[in-house]
Amino acid sequence: MVIPASRLAAARVRSAPIRLGGPIYVKTDDPVELARAHRRLGYGAAYCPDVSLNDSARIRAIADAYAEADVVIAEVGRWVNLLDADPAKRAANLRTVTEGLALADEVGALCCVDIAGSYSKDAWYGPSPDNVSKRFFDEAVENARKIIDAVKPRRAKFCYEMMGWALPDSPESALKILKAVDRKGFGVHLDPCNLINSPTKFYRNTDLLNECFDKLGRWIVSCHAKDLRWNLEMNIHFIEVRPGLGVLDYPTYLRRLSALSHQPPLMMEHLSTAEEYDQARVHIFEVGKQTGIDFG
Repeated sequence: MVIPASRLAAARVRSAPIRLGGPIYVKTDDPVELARAHRRLGYGAAYCPDVSLNDSARIRAIADAYAEADVVIAEVGRWVNLLDADPAKRAANLRTVTEGLALADEVGALCCVDIAGSYSKDAWYGPSPDNVSKRFFDEAVENARKIIDAVKPRRAKFCYEMMGWALPDSPESALKILKAVDRKGFGVHLDPCNLINSPTKFYRNTDLLNECFDKLGRWIVSCHAKDLRWNLEMNIHFIEVRPGLGVLDYPTYLRRLSALSHQPPLMMEHLSTAEEYDQARVHIFEVGKQTGIDFG
């Protein structure tokens, strides 16, 4: 078996601290207090606080406060359907994401992220047979180029979230989209749980993680942290759970992530309470301790 050079390099490289982050539960809009709240939890990364692109004073205050606390703003999320069947809604969504990338660039966030979209008639993010078609691929590439070319970001990247039923739905399709977009302002957002859509990927998620980092590592901008469990019934039913309650190979995930010199953050998501995030944070820190990986 030929081991990819990137995997061999990861085994030799001294690991860098991982910047973990997640939602925080504090009742304040003050950027200084928000940044400090992240640090009290040991977070080195954060989701972008609520701010309008037109509020230049607050954008500057957020950027300064988070830089002072050494908290990286990982991402600006803009969760809308860029492939909505309604032309007016599609145009409005394109503007929303374009403004999100502009905001990310201004506030110093690493990326603006959205899904590539969906042709589903039932949900804005739902499954459709056309979500893995050439038409979908071409329109996703065109939208990414439009967004990036409109903003011309100096530092932030635009990314598509990986999905189990829409492109990019694998490391290979993510790489194909990356190359087709052909813009320096386009990056990769890694969410390995979203790629687990079969028993093979569920049970061999270590192989999936290694493939993601082997093929996409240099372009990864931000990552999501969660876990998956299989609920037994008469068909396949995976559900999201907090890190530590599922099967995702977190030692491999953390090792490969820490080997990337540009230090993409790892952002927890989709939990319901502060207590759940605390439990997830403690688990990830403990796995890091056991595998010799630090957090900064």
